[in-house]
Amino acid sequence: MSFFGSVSHLLFECRSHGLDLWIYMYCDRRNRAPRAKRSPTPTGTLSRKESMGPLSDPPSPGGTGAKPLYLSSPFADTALVKGNFKTIVMLPKYVDIMEWVAVNIFDFYTNLNEFYGVITECCTQHTCPTMSGGPTLNYHWTNQGGKQVSLSAPTYIDSVMSSIQNLLDDENVFPTKSNQTFHPSFPATIKHVYRQLLRVFAHIYHAHYPQILHLRSEPHFNSLFAHFLAFGREYELLEVRDIKGDPSAPVGVGLLWERWKDAGILEG
Repeated sequence: MSFFGSVSHLLFECRSHGLDLWIYMYCDRRNRAPRAKRSPTPTGTLSRKESMGPLSDPPSPGGTGAKPLYLSSPFADTALVKGNFKTIVMLPKYVDIMEWVAVNIFDFYTNLNEFYGVITECCTQHTCPTMSGGPTLNYHWTNQGGKQVSLSAPTYIDSVMSSIQNLLDDENVFPTKSNQTFHPSFPATIKHVYRQLLRVFAHIYHAHYPQILHLRSEPHFNSLFAHFLAFGREYELLEVRDIKGDPSAPVGVGLLWERWKDAGILEG
């Protein structure tokens, strides 16, 4: 029985290793409304109506200098979860590993899309002319001709989110019927999706973390990213070089990953 098709909601409790967290995962894709292009409607705790006022433009993401806020105390250590994320990402009993990976991909995409939706007005062609992920790192998009091109961050992210949405809606990639199986290319597809989502995380941390702080949502965003990293490493969806980048062009969040490893939140 397909995990997506047979279960509409998954609710489980993690209390091992000092964790006390209820994780709510929406699993039914059949009744989901199509994703709006750019600026998806925010819901829940991320509503701007509950913020302290209008969001301001971020400082230029291309500059270097002081330690970024997401690496500074207390922000780097603020989270909803106390303890190691290992328990959260472990494969539940009787659940197929492909189904487990698929439902988590859907969940990471949905939550990250919500976060980007509430800071999207600050991510513009003017503020983010490149898809920056660190002081000296700009990601490039590979077009249909196989050529790498430089895109603004909002254009790049919209391309990422739209392409992932198309994959989620494709029954040949994410089957929802009990008699369907996952295509042999699913692992390779998911690794590509995961790397693209990592780039969106990296850009938000690098260029828009002040807006996350303004919304008082850093515990939620940090926990989402730590969960994302833990899951990616557990199921070999991310390589260390994806997280840290090259010495000449490091990924900004690579240092955050190292910090969380040292704190025992994540494993290597």
